[in-house]
Amino acid sequence: MQRPVRPAPIFYRQRHGYRHPHLAGPGAAGGTAVRGERAVLTPGQVGLYLKNLMDRDRVLSGLLVRGEISNYKLYPSGHHYFTLKDGEGALRCVMFRGDAVSLRFRPQNGMQVIAAGRVSVFPRDGQYQLYCSRLTPEGAGDLHVAFEQLKEKLAGEGLFAPEHKKPLPPSPGTIALITSPVGAAVRDMLRILKARWPMARVRVLPVRVQGEGAAEEISAAIAWCDREQAADLIITGRGGGSMEDLWAFNEEIVARAIYRCRIPVISAVGHEPDVTIADYVADLRAATPSNAAELAVPDRNEVYGRLLSLEKRLEGEMGHRLAQSRRRLDRLSKSRAMTRPEAYFQAKRLLLDYQSRRLNQALERTVAQNRERLAGLAAALDAMSPMKVLGRGYAIARNGEGRVLSSVKQTGAGETLSLRLADGSLRCHVDEVRGPEQED
Repeated sequence: MQRPVRPAPIFYRQRHGYRHPHLAGPGAAGGTAVRGERAVLTPGQVGLYLKNLMDRDRVLSGLLVRGEISNYKLYPSGHHYFTLKDGEGALRCVMFRGDAVSLRFRPQNGMQVIAAGRVSVFPRDGQYQLYCSRLTPEGAGDLHVAFEQLKEKLAGEGLFAPEHKKPLPPSPGTIALITSPVGAAVRDMLRILKARWPMARVRVLPVRVQGEGAAEEISAAIAWCDREQAADLIITGRGGGSMEDLWAFNEEIVARAIYRCRIPVISAVGHEPDVTIADYVADLRAATPSNAAELAVPDRNEVYGRLLSLEKRLEGEMGHRLAQSRRRLDRLSKSRAMTRPEAYFQAKRLLLDYQSRRLNQALERTVAQNRERLAGLAAALDAMSPMKVLGRGYAIARNGEGRVLSSVKQTGAGETLSLRLADGSLRCHVDEVRGPEQED
């Protein structure tokens, strides 16, 4: 195989009359000026020349670069900008939105990755950089990294918290199976549900469980079932497979649909070792789809056995109660109240007479005590009566306004007073007022 001929260096081509299309004379675009035998170039022409040179290089057009991510930025345009570095150097990188849509994980600073792409020059700033088309975490697959990142994110938001788990109905009337309608998983679940609890109505909501668009179909089916309240319990899942096969149940859209659903959800994805994000969010995780069917409904044989046991216990309890009632009835039929009913009324009549006598005696004692107390209070009141004082020769003096006088200073000569005595009153005229020192 003939090796491609590399372009000659610029000084060689200028010296020997070679003209690059982008390094044309003064009449060409870019306006290259020639000074003697050496062309004078613009920065844009140099950058364009280096870009063409790198784009033709087979090594630079298909590189795999291992390094640590730093200065990572995600712009609103969807483009990813970062730097790959090691102990000896650094390489600027860009991953455009068209390539970034295939990322299953979110790049982070400090992450060791292997980047695939081409190295070229961006003529506007004259910097060379790696145009990354694929990015893979080193030491772990991108799916595993994406799984751990989403798990950490949703756990931080509380989607896995036990207090958000809803209890399963003990005997659901309607069960919705959100799974592939043609897989072995749905057949196993239908068979087990029919055998264990044939009274339940089973609705199969067919969705894709693998490939592009599967996560959107699963989340839409869960949302519809919740909105229409189409079931008492939801089972969503599929049979076993690789991590890529089960990835629809690791998508954030499915996790949030399960979290928002008001109907209890059982996650039944893969086999026992398989764990998905849906398992963490669901109200109950089943090891397999068959195990989900067993957890969803009770076993009719076990229920029938419990009913038989309860029936026997009920019969025994009823027999015991009837025997107790018969014994009590026998005792009552032989009691005095049943053999001599008039004796009961006679005893009550005697009791009534006795209580009546006690009541009358208590009333008589109370009346007598109150009479004695009233007499004592009347005697005390009489002893304190002003009339008793008047009877001993004292009088009560009032002025013309009817006010009782307690001092000679409250009246004066010429004033008319009223004197109250024991057997009447006197109207008197004051001729003179004397103080205590003037008394005879």
